[in-house]
Amino acid sequence: MIHKWWYVFIRKRTKPIPEDTAVVWKKRLSIAYGLLTWNAFGLMIYSISQGKADWAHYYGLKSDEEKAISPAKSWTQILGIKNAKVYRISGLTKTDEYEIIDGEEVRKPDIKETEELLD
Repeated sequence: MIHKWWYVFIRKRTKPIPEDTAVVWKKRLSIAYGLLTWNAFGLMIYSISQGKADWAHYYGLKSDEEKAISPAKSWTQILGIKNAKVYRISGLTKTDEYEIIDGEEVRKPDIKETEELLD
């Protein structure tokens, strides 16, 4: 959706081109865009396979301590949230649940875990 002022701005400062020329350039630009995105996707897959998925740690912008912090704890620190409840979901099932209270992870023992400890 182009805003009206942008449309007027472009129309005043450019001259119309023939429709067949516009179609040819549209095809050329779409091919160039497709090649560029395909190569970017390939570069991303190559970087992940070489162990550079966390590029900030790979290039030394993030320390080992910062990498060890879970994403939930990191975001609570960034956003200044003191208490948070974290649900970890994989697919359609809940795999983990814990709370972050004053910047520390607090896990409640499951009923299964307490039964195993009692046995």
